[in-house]
Amino acid sequence: MVRIRLTRVGAKKQPYYRVVVADQRSPRDGRFIEVIGNYNPRTDPPTIVIDQERALYWLRRGAQPSDAVKHMLDKTGVLAKYSAAASGGASEAAQEPTS
Repeated sequence: MVRIRLTRVGAKKQPYYRVVVADQRSPRDGRFIEVIGNYNPRTDPPTIVIDQERALYWLRRGAQPSDAVKHMLDKTGVLAKYSAAASGGASEAAQEPTS
């Protein structure tokens, strides 16, 4: 299964994270498929940068976000777009007449 999660890239005592799409079996700082953003908890307020198009692309293909990334996607509005598109697509399909 593919997951959207954080990978730590900061120096000792200076955390900095990348938001990556990776296979669930890969180690935390191991191989990944794509970098879709970054997170810096040391700034005030913490900096969250996520490529919304790529995040939506991976969510539509079944990628599961980790708890921390799910919170970030919610703050940036990506989850709202995803749920609106998912519910909107389902209701449009139900309303189309079949011949």
